[in-house]
Amino acid sequence: MRIDIEKEYPSIAKAIDEKDLDELRYFVVVDENYEDIDDEELDVFEPENYNYLVYVTERLSAALGEDGLRYLIAKLYDVKEFENFLDSELDLYGVKSDLDSDSVAQLVLTIADEILGAKG
Repeated sequence: MRIDIEKEYPSIAKAIDEKDLDELRYFVVVDENYEDIDDEELDVFEPENYNYLVYVTERLSAALGEDGLRYLIAKLYDVKEFENFLDSELDLYGVKSDLDSDSVAQLVLTIADEILGAKG
């Protein structure tokens, strides 16, 4: 999904060097979680409990830093649109939600933008 990073997420735009990035996937990748025998994430994120896998990209991880990622995780646990949320790593999460994948990505980016805005 195309976005105007400077308009929609100004704090993220200020925290990164590349200003020409115009897609959600440059910051957050949200994949549908389905049962795959070869999937190493299956033992952590069972598809019936987590219908999406959320990956925070290196670009956004670097902008947030470790403390920012930990705060992002804490905030995501409280999101009412997520029936279930589980962090496996600082940059990998399982989510159960009725939202579509773009909406999940936008929600994560909105919270990340708020965190970066608070950092100043």
